Amino acid sequence: QVQLVESGGGLVQAGASLRLSCVGSGRTFSRLAVGWFRQAPGQGRDFVAAINWDGASTHYSDHVKGRFTISRDNSKNTVYLQMNNLNFDDTAVYFCATQREGIITAPNEYDYWGQGTQVTVSS
Repeated sequence: QVQLVESGGGLVQAGASLRLSCVGSGRTFSRLAVGWFRQAPGQGRDFVAAINWDGASTHYSDHVKGRFTISRDNSKNTVYLQMNNLNFDDTAVYFCATQREGIITAPNEYDYWGQGTQVTVSS
């Protein structure tokens, strides 16, 4: 069992930055791949970024490539999502999730999910 807690969301103006954190419980967290997803009101859960267990591989959606950076610190059981140059379309609830396989973009392939953190960007 893995428990995930996201934090770092908030209300910001367009062009600002935020850093989200995903803290995982359990000794296995450092061996799991982690993905970030987001869900806007009335929309499905969309892939944002993923990182493999040791941070050597990352992958981003085209919508955030060049603006967002995913990283991890396994000594702290934490994965980060640095979000720069935010725009209105980034407004959503952001979730982190884990699975054992590696870089995967499909949300239904992930096993454990956090409760999410709200990011709101005002134009």
